[in-house]
Amino acid sequence: MRKQIPNIITLLNLLAGCIAITMALQANFKAVVIWVVVAALFDFLDGTAARLLKAYSPIGKEIDSLADVVSFGVAPAVTVFMLLRDTLPIPGILQPLTLYLPYTAFLIPVFSAYRLAKFNLDERQTTSFRGLPTPANALFWISYCYGVHLLTPAPLPLFYVTLFFILSLSLLMITGIPMFSLKIKKISLKGNGRQVLLILLMIVFVVLWGIMGIAAGILAYIALSVITRNRERQIVK
Repeated sequence: MRKQIPNIITLLNLLAGCIAITMALQANFKAVVIWVVVAALFDFLDGTAARLLKAYSPIGKEIDSLADVVSFGVAPAVTVFMLLRDTLPIPGILQPLTLYLPYTAFLIPVFSAYRLAKFNLDERQTTSFRGLPTPANALFWISYCYGVHLLTPAPLPLFYVTLFFILSLSLLMITGIPMFSLKIKKISLKGNGRQVLLILLMIVFVVLWGIMGIAAGILAYIALSVITRNRERQIVK
């Protein structure tokens, strides 16, 4: 039974993702935020439990990826679909595509699934990531959708902005760009500067902009990863 505890936690991640999808279909964007955050918490805890209990298993790895596709791929995609379909005005030039454009949201789970498959096979991603992690992408989308749906009426350029983020963040998930992990292995500022800075920025953004601040924090995470990557290259040279 002890070895099944991490798998049970992973399945709770999946359950939370399913509930988030139901909330998205009801256009309850605040509830989506809550349940995806709960899923992300379970996603963090299952790995922690596996390390503490030394209960690693091949089936646990597979369940984890399947749960992540639902919680961090399908759930945010349905949320974006509802936003594009019901909230954001479609520019006149794109009116003939009105029925089809919201379905671009489902690029998110497509690229998420591919990224998760790559992650399972890439031995370089034990201490850091290559490409944007799926939970980070999901957190961006649920907070972005929550903030945008509060705007009445929503500015027309936001439709283009949303399409840009769908394409750019989806592609970013499958790139080889190194992105740092948020795991802090020891209580020390040395070696954890980026993590501490990001946590502080996230707190400031949430205080300033509420739930929408999470999206700003994810963009800051991407920027910090790219900037520090360039600095590391310069040091090597």
